[in-house]
Amino acid sequence: MERAKALILSGGKGTRLRPFTYTFTKQLIPVANRPILYFVIDDILQAGIEDIGIIIAPETGEEVRKVLSEYTFENKRVSFNFILQEKPLGLAHAVKTAQDFLKDSPFVMFLGDNLIENGISSYVDRFFTENLDALIFLKEVDDPTRFGVAVLDDEGNVKKLIEKPKNPPSNLALVGVYIFSNKIHDAIKIIKPSWRNELEITDAIDMMVSKKNSVKAQILEGWWLDTGKKDEILEANRVVLDERIKREILGDVVDSKIIGRVQVASSAKIERSEIRGPAVIGEGAVVVDSFIGPYTSIGDRCYISKSEIEHSVILEESRIFAVARIDASLIGRRAQIIKKQGLVKAYKFFIGDDAQVEVY
Repeated sequence: MERAKALILSGGKGTRLRPFTYTFTKQLIPVANRPILYFVIDDILQAGIEDIGIIIAPETGEEVRKVLSEYTFENKRVSFNFILQEKPLGLAHAVKTAQDFLKDSPFVMFLGDNLIENGISSYVDRFFTENLDALIFLKEVDDPTRFGVAVLDDEGNVKKLIEKPKNPPSNLALVGVYIFSNKIHDAIKIIKPSWRNELEITDAIDMMVSKKNSVKAQILEGWWLDTGKKDEILEANRVVLDERIKREILGDVVDSKIIGRVQVASSAKIERSEIRGPAVIGEGAVVVDSFIGPYTSIGDRCYISKSEIEHSVILEESRIFAVARIDASLIGRRAQIIKKQGLVKAYKFFIGDDAQVEVY
């Protein structure tokens, strides 16, 4: 089998996740207290691919470098090739930008904010066993007008790709995962920018189809999570906590009740509180006189006092004091939410880094 490479896209502007993405890239938003990008890299390494290129943007590239400098796999440090894409001019443009790294190798292209169930190992094997030029990943969706969609023939060959059609010919949406041979580079050289002034990967794949290259589809049976919006991140957090978290109480627990699959980091402290899993409490976090409900991730060095939180993601160093109930919220780094007076049944927040909220 040829030695494959991987190209992970971790650039873009993340407009659907503002205000979060004013200050850092969406691929670094944590679910279950790990950056989404880590799960993508895990899947690639588990498929036996070790030569990994990371597309970064000028605005957020340094933070991606910093976070990935701390990444380990099976207790081993992993090194990456960082590739700067000056402007987000399309997925095919990202491949073009990375050509010096990719050379003539087959490669997996993985959007860094996508998660799929069961990884990619079996699909990489299929690509080589069937001697394909492209394998595109698809998932049945309820509203295909929001996605690029594929039309297949009876044998699973790709006939045509259509970007966000008003009248969809199928409900098979393009997932942000692809496997290509080096023939994708020839296709990209031919295509022109779209109406968005971007080089579209769908156009490049269509060009491969027209040139009779072997382009097939893999329809995913398990879950697919595109974490481009707040509710999608909360759903990813729920799924990962549900499927991958085991009970592990390492920190100090004083006069508290820990129920179910809960991870409490070694330097965390829980006092006079109840934690009901699945949930994770990060390093250096302090939870006092509070209730942390299911599907909640409390980041490193957070301070939670006299509050109730469920189904939420709280990023590092945030402080929440005397808030009756927070539900379905995504709260940025170093945010402060302080309840001054009165009683409200529940709050929902979507606030970015360094925000301060006072509720009266």
